[in-house]
Amino acid sequence: MISLVIASHNPHKIQELQTVLEAQHIACVVPPNTVREFPKHIPETGATLEENAYIKAVAVFHATGQACIADDTGLEVDVLGGAPGVYTARYAGESASYAENRAKLLKALEGVAPEQRTARFRTVICYHDALRISFAEGVCEGRIAQEERGEEGFGYDAVFIPSGYNTTFAEMRPEAKHAVSHRGKALRKLAAMLQAYQSGENDTQV
Repeated sequence: MISLVIASHNPHKIQELQTVLEAQHIACVVPPNTVREFPKHIPETGATLEENAYIKAVAVFHATGQACIADDTGLEVDVLGGAPGVYTARYAGESASYAENRAKLLKALEGVAPEQRTARFRTVICYHDALRISFAEGVCEGRIAQEERGEEGFGYDAVFIPSGYNTTFAEMRPEAKHAVSHRGKALRKLAAMLQAYQSGENDTQV
């Protein structure tokens, strides 16, 4: 299996990445706190999810010399013109908590009818090793609930209802969420790419 350094200090995201990737038996996840050279702070200055994922992956690979993955995730709410988008993690401010971000979103959607609360989660993962830089993307369509529901997950999970369900991500068991989530889809695409790299089917640098 490939050893991958995770370019994130977010413990919830690290756990989710580890759970999904290691279930594919393709990669062994290396948490950043076990890597001495891991950068303490990487400014996310990109204008898109792709740019931010790339910035983080390049910074970690150059600092550690190890294969790594970085992801950036955005929640795009249609009635808000695609916001919060690239600012999803800091929607209510640079140091905002998950609860503060959710509260701001629900406030912005006050009075908006259920059928107009359509949204999607989009995750872009950047993989970087000594030979290549590759991207994998996952999208989960859904809608924003009118109030917080559930105790599982993190971030906006308590207000996001995936299409085809009546429960929020926070009301779903982790394995059920991973089966339909944006990050789960992106990670399964990444796992397929890594498997192809290991078998020599694709050695093209992107």
